[in-house]
Amino acid sequence: MTKKTGSNESEDYQYIPLDDSSVVFTTYDLGVSSALLCMGFELLSVNKENPNKALFIFRREDRINEVANHYFADRLEVKARSFFDAIKALKNKLYSR
Repeated sequence: MTKKTGSNESEDYQYIPLDDSSVVFTTYDLGVSSALLCMGFELLSVNKENPNKALFIFRREDRINEVANHYFADRLEVKARSFFDAIKALKNKLYSR
């Protein structure tokens, strides 16, 4: 996966290894993925190789584990509409080719 890092005419790209847990945070959970999107974390990719479940891949940033843990402990608060919109966006990614 590559990401543009500059806005000048010469495009700068940075390689992001999607299998390196020091660089990415991964989860199969749609709910925590939606919550992470609501909290501003960057979704890098959705791995749909397994037809039974999808792996959501986020850029690892400070506090991502803490936010995910708060979600699972039912201590995370997000705006309801934002959460629903994030679920819809993720489902669109899941069902698109």
